[in-house]
Amino acid sequence: MSTIKIKTAEEIELMRESALIVSKTLGMIAAEVKPGVTTLQLDAMAETFIRDHGAVPGFLGLYDFPNSLCMSPNAQVVHGIPNNTPLKEGDIISIDCGALKNEFYGDHAYTFEVGEVSPEVKKLLEVTKKSLYVGIREFKVGNRVGDVGYAIQKFTENHGYGVVRELVGHGLGRKMHEGPEMPNYGRRGRGKKFLEGMTVAIEPMTNMGTKNIKQLKDGWTILTADGQPSAHFEHDVAIVNGKPELLSTFKYIYEALGIESDEEDEFTSSIVKS
Repeated sequence: MSTIKIKTAEEIELMRESALIVSKTLGMIAAEVKPGVTTLQLDAMAETFIRDHGAVPGFLGLYDFPNSLCMSPNAQVVHGIPNNTPLKEGDIISIDCGALKNEFYGDHAYTFEVGEVSPEVKKLLEVTKKSLYVGIREFKVGNRVGDVGYAIQKFTENHGYGVVRELVGHGLGRKMHEGPEMPNYGRRGRGKKFLEGMTVAIEPMTNMGTKNIKQLKDGWTILTADGQPSAHFEHDVAIVNGKPELLSTFKYIYEALGIESDEEDEFTSSIVKS
């Protein structure tokens, strides 16, 4: 993890461009996530879409990762490699996407339902997504890394879920991974202090059962240790005028799925809304 890089207003707008390419890619993918489709097919669609929008896939070749999307179904937490196995009714799948444009990265993720999922799994997704915004709310001038992690951990564990420790969010900018690390657990008042112009990716990873994980022999895929489902949601966020402002959005996903939501309103500036 490199050092913390404070961004200018102009750099934040360039980052927003990259983040929105990812947002639009996930929106396009949302309409295609259905039983019978393979993750390799979705990966190919995403790569074409990103390149057609003047960017390059941020993950392809990064640390030698072989694809444009991390595709992690069911008990896979993150970093799943796309393959030819068709998605099935009742699956969930975390799709993590990155794009590089104008020398800045966008990087965020959403966990999709494949057809109808069980009420227990649906609740896991809802709580994990809500925990993302609980954490974002604490990303403001004067607070510290531990304030975000504590808020996410407390909210998540109050619902009886496991918070992954080994994988964390991160700073974002000209590099995919900058400082600071952004754990989804922690203690209030601890860690790096947040400053105007900081940009991070906040990404809770929540397991239905144990917080413990294991890794496949492919060197990438992370699974829950007990085989229970895991959910993952991620946004890119900047501190603007002392407060958190979203650079990414789930609105394209919601448009594709026919979902109405005002969850992002408090983190979106009036200029962006217009």
